[in-house]
Parts: sequence; C-alpha cells; structure tokens
Amino acid sequence: MKQAENKETAGPAARMAAALAKKMRLRAGLTQEKLGARMGYTGAAISAMERLIHPVSDEMLVKLEEELGDGTGVFEELRELVRLERLPAQFRGYAPIEQKALALWLYAGHVMHGLFQTEPYMRALIAGGYPEPAPERVEELVIGRMARKALFDRKVVCEIELILDESVLRRPIGSEEIMREQLLYLAECARRRNVNLQVLPLTAGLAGEYAGARGDLNVVETPEHDRATFLEIQGESLLITDRAKVSTHVQRYAKIRAQALDPRESLGLIERLAGVQT
Repeated sequence: MKQAENKETAGPAARMAAALAKKMRLRAGLTQEKLGARMGYTGAAISAMERLIHPVSDEMLVKLEEELGDGTGVFEELRELVRLERLPAQFRGYAPIEQKALALWLYAGHVMHGLFQTEPYMRALIAGGYPEPAPERVEELVIGRMARKALFDRKVVCEIELILDESVLRRPIGSEEIMREQLLYLAECARRRNVNLQVLPLTAGLAGEYAGARGDLNVVETPEHDRATFLEIQGESLLITDRAKVSTHVQRYAKIRAQALDPRESLGLIERLAGVQT
C-alpha cells in the first residue's frame, strides 16, 4: 500500500529525477548494483528509486550528481525542484518568492519563524505536530526548511527584519537544551549585517494597544520592487498581492515595530534568556 502511495504522490520533479537516473545509468553501462555500490546504496535501493517505490532522497540526488551528472549540474537543479515539491502544499507558492526576495519583514507571535529555526528546534516542532507525521515526512520537511536558510548568504543580499513576540522566546520546544541552542543561534543571527531582530515584549499591551494581536505576518519585496503578504494559519495559507491590503499590512507591521524593543535591548533579552553572562 505504501509503495503504491509513493508512486501516486510523486511529483513531476521526482519522476523526472528517477527517469533521468535510469537513462543515464544505462548509458554509463552500470547495473543497479554497480551504481548502488559506487553511491553507498544497495542495488535494491536504486531499483526502488527508479520505480518510484521509494521517493528519491536529497542525499541520493547529491550522489547521483557525483556519479552520473558528468558536470552538468542536472541532478543539483532537480534537487531544488524536488525539495520544493516536498514542502507543505500551502507553502509552495510562496517559497520561490521568498528565495528571490530583496527584503523580508517578518513577525512571529507563536513559535520561532521557520527561517530562524535550528535543526533540532524544527525537528521537534514538526515531529510534535498533529496529525503526527511519519518519520520520513519529518525528514523531508526538515531538509526543505533548512534549505531556505540559503537566503541568508545569497550573493544578492536580502535584508531581513524579524520581530518576535517575547512569548516565542519563553516557550520551550523539544527540551530546555534545544531551546537554549535556539536562543544562542538567534543571537548569532541578530549580529548579521543583513538582519534586524527585535522583540515585542509581553508588556506591549499595557498601554491599551497590542499591534501583534492579529497573528503572524510576512511581507516580502520582490526583485521588481513589488510587495506581497504571506499569511499562514492552521495548515492554510494566503498570498496577497492587492496593493491596498498589502499597504495595510505594512502599516500594521510598522505599528508592531514601534511597540518592540530596539535591536540592542532585544539582543540583550535573548542572551539573558539563553543564560549568557554579560
């Protein structure tokens, strides 16, 4: 049943990778067993990949590029497309926009924003979701989310601003050690020249206003200098390009920023919660 399910759900990129791997293997005169031995897999694993019984893994695509790519980079390109196919359906339309963004203005009020999660934090968060995902699905989602971090070191710099509700910093995910590691990583990110990180304090609503009340917010500026908003809740998502609506979101984000601690105060709070001695 599982095998039939994999064949049915495999996307176009995964199907292309499997077909191309078989074609290039045969052209190289390699049996499945010989190719598998060179890649560190069994012949049965290569067969399962080619027949879509098991989905091609990220690691396997790296090995296929090394053994069959012949310097073309074709499996590396397919690797990016396969990663995109494995993202949650509601995120696929936004993911390419995020990766090409000139600027991002982000507000996270519940858990750490995906771009800033450590691998242990995201693994604990994803595995603890409902419905409970299968271990292989957890791995796929972790790989896809980790790949998003390439945005931080892109040649064309993306300016990233993140405002975190203080509750995000105080809500432990996975374990106390995982959370401490997450906070230390967050402090490291805050020191990047292309990152501005601020914390919206728990006391923000005492003055009678709480700009973060409507939940998470992602505003993106595209290479064409257009702006869009991405909203995600309860497994559903909405990509908004209507200028009037996006303008409202930008203004709301400005209100959130105005109520947040400044970057230096925010970094100090993060380090204190991580137990860093100053």
